[in-house]
Amino acid sequence: MPAESSGRSLSGGPGRVLLIVYVIFAISAGARAVYQIAVQFERAPEAYLLSAFAAAVYLVAAVALGRGARRVALVAVVIELVGVLAIGTLSLLRPQDFPDPTVWSDFGVGYGFVPVVLPVLGLLWLRRVRE
Repeated sequence: MPAESSGRSLSGGPGRVLLIVYVIFAISAGARAVYQIAVQFERAPEAYLLSAFAAAVYLVAAVALGRGARRVALVAVVIELVGVLAIGTLSLLRPQDFPDPTVWSDFGVGYGFVPVVLPVLGLLWLRRVRE
């Protein structure tokens, strides 16, 4: 049963847009990571595995939002925020460690900075629809 507050569900209204963005990012990051791991893994294995991890986090967040699992969504979004801030910072300070970019490199510059904005919006939405 979806978590609600003031008649708002996790996946209703603005939450639906958030859910759609998470699904799009899960698919795009996942497809890119699968291709990179399958075709050029030896070139930058850490980067490709980090992108696969990011895709998994996006997928968990999307499923949790869609099913109204607020706590699971909260954990996924916090992991996402920590990941994008950590990888974003490391990729700027130690670019030699990132021969190929990840979804979270440079705070998601390759994805229009959506990866750094998305978890902030996710946390704001989860706060708004608190159980």
